Order: sequence, then structure tokens, then C-alpha cells
Amino acid sequence: MSNARFETHPAHGAAPRTIPGDALHLAETVGYGLPGGPFSYGPPTLPDTDIATGPDTETGPGIETEPGSGTGTGPSTYPDPDPAPGPGPGAGSRPDPAPGRRSAHRRRARCADRADGVRRLLPQALVVAFLAGGTAAFVAEDKAVRLDVDGRTRTLHTFADDVTELLAEEGVRVGPHDVVTPGPGTELGHGDEVEVRHGRPLVLTLDGRRREVWTTADTVEGALRELGVRAEGARLSASRSRRIGREGLALDVRTERTVTVMADGRARTIRTNAATVREAVAQAGVGLRGRDTLSVAPDSFPRDGQTVTVLRVTDGREVRDELVPFDEVRVEDPSLPRGTEVVDRPGRPGVRRVTYALRTVNGVRQKPRRLHAEVVREPRPQQVRVGTGTAPAPAGRLAWHRLALCESGGRPDAVDASGTYGGLYQFDTRTWQSLGGRGRPQDAPAAEQTYRAQQLYARSGTSPWPHCGSRLHD
Repeated sequence: MSNARFETHPAHGAAPRTIPGDALHLAETVGYGLPGGPFSYGPPTLPDTDIATGPDTETGPGIETEPGSGTGTGPSTYPDPDPAPGPGPGAGSRPDPAPGRRSAHRRRARCADRADGVRRLLPQALVVAFLAGGTAAFVAEDKAVRLDVDGRTRTLHTFADDVTELLAEEGVRVGPHDVVTPGPGTELGHGDEVEVRHGRPLVLTLDGRRREVWTTADTVEGALRELGVRAEGARLSASRSRRIGREGLALDVRTERTVTVMADGRARTIRTNAATVREAVAQAGVGLRGRDTLSVAPDSFPRDGQTVTVLRVTDGREVRDELVPFDEVRVEDPSLPRGTEVVDRPGRPGVRRVTYALRTVNGVRQKPRRLHAEVVREPRPQQVRVGTGTAPAPAGRLAWHRLALCESGGRPDAVDASGTYGGLYQFDTRTWQSLGGRGRPQDAPAAEQTYRAQQLYARSGTSPWPHCGSRLHD
């Protein structure tokens, strides 16, 4: 009787089935099919079984048949699978079954054993099939990628889908100043190359101007090229081949510039990478001596196309005496009519001695610079009396100007030949002082002289002027 309901076998003697090598390798890797693993297996072939050749016959090694119903390969040696527990029907025990029944029972037992073997093999076959399919997917997802980090290149096998996953997988951290090619998030394929260049801080002093920049170059020469700095003829504080670490570098660069030096009526144009104007002038072959200076600060940085003029300086000194003006002291005098001023003592200026510094630049004299001064004679103030009184009323209509013309020619400082009389009205000193005048009449202002003459007329009439008095009434 066929057991096809429980199993399906290949024809007897068929070649053993094999498992793909990569699937077998994976199965061994995860422990399937190894002794002690979840499923143990030997050579991947089905166990030898009998082939059902008919509804009630089986052939193959070790197959038993009923006597008289077919041929077998040997006599049955199996014991009765169901012995009677007691004596026979007449003695309280079950009678032995017929030989045909024992053979059928044995066939059913052997079919059950084969079904158990198939059931044991089925999980192994399923695992192998699953792993075989998984291996194909595993191999398909694996990529060979070339990773270059700051010039250090290696080839990796990865399952990362894009550049970001690959860098995270390899522990490569990138910051805002780093450059990744291709960019983060770019999908990866087999054979791709990923380049990472980390940024490095660079404190760059270029031609005297300091600034902080970032560069992905790992050498001084590469950084200058990346920043577009013209380095031909430049002076560098570090060699061009010096490597720049991740911590960065401070770099001083002085490029070559054109500077023109004007000295002693001649122009000299040079190419220089000097750090100061003074150094550039020296490179032009121009020396400074004494008080010589430059048109720009000597310690300033020379700019490209700059013109520097050398100033030849000659210094000297000069001493001068200068007058110091006097002050005026004004005193009110009620004996004088209002508006009348009389100088009692003329003022005298003082003398101040001043020392000046003289400078000549390129033959041109500059404005003297005052160094110090001292007073060698103090000024004497002038004393003046200012009238605050009321002028006497004139007697009738008197022509004082005519009297003055007759006596002195109309000159307030006139003095006669003897030196006794002076002024507009030719007062003698005694008469003048008796009228309140001070000093000599010819030294007093014309207004005061007229005032004193009016006082004299009020007291004596025209008698003080015997020859010209009549002119007062003309």
C-alpha cells in the first residue's frame, strides 16, 4: 500500500540533491546543519527508502511480503508487533494474528518511519532554500567603495545606501568647513569613490592685514593656491611644503610689490617684499642721516605702487627781541570838562627775548617754531586823566581857532624860540599849572589846551594874548 499521502520520493537510486555552496556557507555560519545546531544534516540527500510499485507491494532492501503474495528479499525477522497480553480465547488470552496482518502492520510502521524522516528533513530544506535566496540578496546589496580621507585611501565593502550612511558607518565626522565629494546624501553604487577633505583654520597675515580663514589644503603651498594668494617672490613665515594639521597654522605672507623712492631729486623704483617702508628705502640704496625723515611713517607697511619721498632736514635756532605793549591807566578828573583826556605819563613798551627753532626741508625754510621766551624789560603803563567836569560857558561867540592860528599856527605842540611858551595858545608853564594843567602845555591834548585857555579868558579876558587876543571877536 503506497504512503504517497505522507511523502514523495525520487525513484530508487536517483542522484543525491546538493545545496549551493554560498547557501551552505551561510547555513554553516548561522549554525544550521552543524552538529549541535538548530538543524543538523549530513550529506544533503534523501534517505534510502522503498519504492512503491503497486497498491499492495513494495520492493527494495529489507522489505517483507506476505507469504504466498509476492517475493521478498529475505525472511521476516520482526517479532509480533502486537503480542497478546494474556491467554487465548479459551484460556483468557488473545489469539495470534494471521501472518498477513502482521506483514501489513510492519509495512505501516515502516511507512511511518519514512514519513518521520521526511518531516525531519523538511525544516533543513526550508532553511537552506531561505538562506540560498538571502545570500543572493546579501551579495546584491554589498558594494565595494573607495574612501579617501585627507589623502588616506582605502577600499571598503559596505551596505550603506548613501554617502552620509557610509561616513557614519566609518566614524568619519564632518563639520561646516569640511568638503565631501560627492555631497552628503548622494546615493552610493559599486565602485564609487568618496573623498573627504577636513577644514583647517588658518590665521593669515597678508601684506600686513590679518584675517582668519579656513582651508582644506594640507600644505602651505596648497592653502595659498586655494586662497588665490600670489606667492611668486613672496616671503613666507613657513616653508611652502610645511603640512597644516587639523589644529591649523598662523602664516605671515608678504607679497612682492612695486615701490618708488624719491630722494635728492631722483626717483628709484624697486620690487620688494619688505615689511616696512624704512626697509624698502634701504633696499633702494637711499640712506637717512641726522634729522632726515620720510613722507610716510617709516614703520608702516609699503603698499604696491606707493611713492615714498625722502625729506632732507636741516635744523637751526634764532633769537629775536620783541616789543611788549604797555597798558593804559585811566583816572577820572572832575577838574577837566567832560570829553577831555590828559596824558600825565606816557607809556613805554617792554622787551621780550624769544628763541625760535628753524627747520629747512629739502632746501625750503619752514615756519619757525617758538621754543621759549624771557622778558628783558618790563613795559611801563601810560597814565591818563579823563575829564568828568562841566566846561565853562564861552563868553559870546569867541573864535578860539583864530586865536590858535595867530599864536601857534594851529599846532598843539608848538614851542616858541625861547622855549618858554608852548601849545596852541602859548601858555607858559607857570600859568598852565595854575589853571590845573600838569606837565607842559604842549604835551597836553588840544581839547585840554582849549579848556585851559577858556578858563584863563574867564579870569583875565584877552590880556594874556596882547597881540592876538582881538582875533577872538572877529
